[in-house]
Amino acid sequence: MSDTPLLVDVKWLSQHPHVRIADLRWSFKGPPARKMYEGGHIPGAVFVDLDVDLAAHPGPGRHPFPSEEQFARLLSRLGIAEETHVVVYDEGNNSVAARFWFMLRAHGHGRASLLDGGLKAWTDAGLPSSREEPRIEPAPLRKLKLDRSRVADIEQVKSRGSATLLDARAPERYRGETEPIDKRAGHIPGALNASWAANLMNDLRFRPPAELRNLYKTYKSPIVSCGSGVTACHDAFAIELAGLPPARLYVGSWSDWSSDPSRPIATGADPG
Repeated sequence: MSDTPLLVDVKWLSQHPHVRIADLRWSFKGPPARKMYEGGHIPGAVFVDLDVDLAAHPGPGRHPFPSEEQFARLLSRLGIAEETHVVVYDEGNNSVAARFWFMLRAHGHGRASLLDGGLKAWTDAGLPSSREEPRIEPAPLRKLKLDRSRVADIEQVKSRGSATLLDARAPERYRGETEPIDKRAGHIPGALNASWAANLMNDLRFRPPAELRNLYKTYKSPIVSCGSGVTACHDAFAIELAGLPPARLYVGSWSDWSSDPSRPIATGADPG
């Protein structure tokens, strides 16, 4: 695992054709992820559906983790064996791709990377796309175990003590000025805003590790959250890219917390 880079660029990927590439494009407003994949993807990439493959309902929250057994079956179907290096991408900013990266790592699969700049960087480099879905030989089914130290549930968020709760959503959603998805607007009391978009430069590539370290080094034992445990993984990735100790993910996030009207909510600017 130590020799697996957290982040690879398109030049690296074009020179390493034997990795397993995963397409995790997704948009809340559409078009359907499958249509985006069928319209063109990085050659050899397998399709991964955020709503179907990386979540299992009912909750808590909109994107709860599937069981360890379900996730193991997914990896088998995608041809991801224990030694397989997986490179995940989305449209460009890695806000969705980071979810698969996090789940792989949290289930003990350390050979996982994100593609810096995603599909946009690939096409901007003049590299080819494909509409063909690769034929994948299933990998042996293996027993996975979720590392519970990498996740937090609602009770652990409530009793977090001195741990810092970070909210990766856009500032306007954090402040409660708008809420396009969930029934209540605002944030979990005591959470600080650490918008995932701040991890990126203007070209959608990640900031250098030293800059990310400056963003996150003051936060103690961070727990990352967002709307439904997806973009929070972007913060978790940035924290590891910065060389800091791993964060925990509150998988249910705001969609879980806000679902109970008896739970308190906060609005307004980040007190920090």
